[in-house]
Order: sequence, then structure tokens, then C-alpha cells
Amino acid sequence: MSLRQNALALAVLTVLMAIVGDWSGDPDLARLWYLSLALLLLGLAYEGWLVMRTGLGVAISASKPRSILGRPASVEMTFTHRLARALTLEIAADAPATVEMDGAVRTLVVPPAGAKLSLTATPRRLGQQTWPPLRARVAGPLGLAWWTRPLPAQFTLSVAPDLLRDDAERAGATGSGTRARSLLGAGGEVLQLREYRQGDPQHVIDWKATARSNRLVSRDFSEDQHLEIILAIDAGRASALRAGDLDRFGHYANIAARFAEHAVAHDDQVGLVIFADRPLASIAPGRGIGTVARIRALLTATQPAAAESNPLNAVLRIRQLVRHRSLVVMLTDLDDATAAGQLASAARLLLPKHLPLVAGLASPEAQALAHDQANGWLAPYEALAAQEYCARLARNAAALRALGAPTLLALPNQMERAVFEAYAEFRVRRRV
Repeated sequence: MSLRQNALALAVLTVLMAIVGDWSGDPDLARLWYLSLALLLLGLAYEGWLVMRTGLGVAISASKPRSILGRPASVEMTFTHRLARALTLEIAADAPATVEMDGAVRTLVVPPAGAKLSLTATPRRLGQQTWPPLRARVAGPLGLAWWTRPLPAQFTLSVAPDLLRDDAERAGATGSGTRARSLLGAGGEVLQLREYRQGDPQHVIDWKATARSNRLVSRDFSEDQHLEIILAIDAGRASALRAGDLDRFGHYANIAARFAEHAVAHDDQVGLVIFADRPLASIAPGRGIGTVARIRALLTATQPAAAESNPLNAVLRIRQLVRHRSLVVMLTDLDDATAAGQLASAARLLLPKHLPLVAGLASPEAQALAHDQANGWLAPYEALAAQEYCARLARNAAALRALGAPTLLALPNQMERAVFEAYAEFRVRRRV
């Protein structure tokens, strides 16, 4: 409870009447302040009794049954009570720690029919986000006090990974069959002969045509390849670090869910391994939208672990899941990707049978700090530390590439495009 203007006025009046009565020397006048004090106490008692009878409650609902990680969602709060008069509330619209929402204090007048308050919430973590009780206080009808009433929310926001926004990207997600495109590799049917382009593998060169024309000639084949792809997602301690709007695991989960949709649209088989110090969960490669649904459900139910990541254990699990040459997309951090590190050892273990694509996030905060103008004595040292961190990530990526493992290092808003383009290039070049 906190006093309002009317109560403060009565309290001041009581004190003044007590002082005047004491100075007057009149016993009757000296007891007159009892009247104003009694009015204040009776008024507060009445307000407290009335507030206890309000039956104030709140019901929270979301505009959609499932929210998407990183996307704003509309949340509606409906306030109701049992009184025949309107109530004035002050509400602090708290949200779970993993959901961003404007928590400014709002004043709301709730008539007997109830009132609604619409807010925008942006989830930053997958899974079930349970709403905390709302902090609210009710204005007494006599204007004497604010009465605190915590309101249990009893609401859980379900957060799932992102979807492909462009329906064209999902076209054919349940289809299959050969696509007659001009691709490299040992397809089922030769589409055409063409001049050799730098980077063409030797097995696509038509040696007879080369001998006849006295220049290198390559063959294009129809696409009949169906890749096996394993998405290896790092859920270790470092994946809980913030990278832009989301933590690293949030970015990995969004990319993995959208990539799975994109890959099954090409009739590829997609599997998933989530790892920290050990494999936490896995799904064997499969086709179709059912596999995508299982991958999304598993990602939704996973939270970053407190243990350090060990990609070697993840690779051992991957080798059990796939027997044929596969594309392994490892979404992990490159902070410890030195030539002697576990990530490099994991890449060596996959090569040459499988093709590992290692993708790590660059830090937008570190890059901004490395190039910011110095505004204080500490700024040059912070900039040097940020530059060294960025340079170390670049060196680690180069070390993995030197082993023969394609490696991507990109900002969070650029990583998805980089992974999709690398996947398309691997299909064109028949590297898997």
C-alpha cells in the first residue's frame, strides 16, 4: 500500500490540528485531531475491504498458438473484476527474462465489463516461456491509497524456430524426383557437352571429346542426386552467449529449421545432432515434411547446456547415423577452432569420407567496437582487444579451410544466406 494525495492531505491536517490543539491549551480542542485521524483510518479500512472484494484477475493470450523465435508477437491481457464500478489500475507488464517486452508502468481504467491491453513481445529463447505474476496496484475509490495486488498470469508462450518466409522456398517440400538442371557430376543422363570451366572435377571431363577438339570438354548431367545432410548444432555453454538480437543457439536453431525446410524441398534427406560435451539428441536423416516437423520439435525442446562443447563426440555420433558420404553442416563457435583444437580434430575425422561445412558467427558487437572512435582513455585498449578477437576468429576459420573443410564466418544476419549459398554450390559442383 502507498498513500495518495487525499490521504496525505488528511495526515497533514491531522498533524496541524494536533499542534494547534496542543498550543491552545483547550482540552476539547486538543482532542479534535482524533476526528481527522479516525476519518483517515476508516477510509483506509473501507478501501482495503473494497479492494479485497474486487476479484481482480488477468487472462493473457497470444495472437497465435505458437510464436516464432526472434519475431514480434502480439500478446493481449484481459483484466476483469466483480465490482459494479470502474477500477483504476497501474500495471507493470512484466515478461519472462527470455522475452523482450516494454515493461513501462501503464495506467488502465477497467469498467465492470473488463478491459484489454495489447502489447508486443519478442521471444529470445526457444521452448515454453512461463509468464511471471503481473505487478499491479488498485486505486482506492476515496483517493486515499494504492493497493498492491500481484496478479497470477497462468500463461505460457510456446516459442518455435523460424520458418521460411517465402512460400516459393518451400515449394516441392513433399515432392521428389529428378530435376532437369545443368549440373556437374555423375548423374543418370548427359544433358550436354560444354567447354571446361576452372574447378570442374576430373570425372566430369569427356576425354574423347577433349581428344577430338584438342581442348578440355566437360559434361553436364541431369540432377538425380539426393543428398544426405546432417545438421550438427552446438548447444554448449558458449551457445548461450548473445550474438545480436538472439543468443548463438537461437541463431543456430533458426538456420537449422529453415535449412531443413529448404533441403527437403530438393528431396534431400536431413538429420540432426544436437551436442554439448556429448550428443544431447539426434534424428536420423529422412525426407519429407514429417522430418522437418521432428527437427523443429527437437530444436524447440532444447536449451543450451552449461557444459563445454565437444564436437569430437558429436562426430562419432554422426558417423553412426550415416554410412554414405554426407554433407555435415556444423553450426558452432570458432573461438577454439585452432589447428590443434577439438573442432579441427572433428573435421579431420569426417574428412575425406564426408564433407563438413563449418559455420560460425562473427560478433557484431566486437566488430563495432574494433572500429569505433575512441572517446575515452580505455577505448583504444577495448578496440585492440576487439580487433585481436576478430583476427583470431579469421585465423581459426582459415586453419579449418586449410584442412579441406569449407568454413563460413559471418554476422548473424548474413549467416543463413551464406549457408544456403554454400549448399547450392555443393549441389552444383557435386561435391557431396
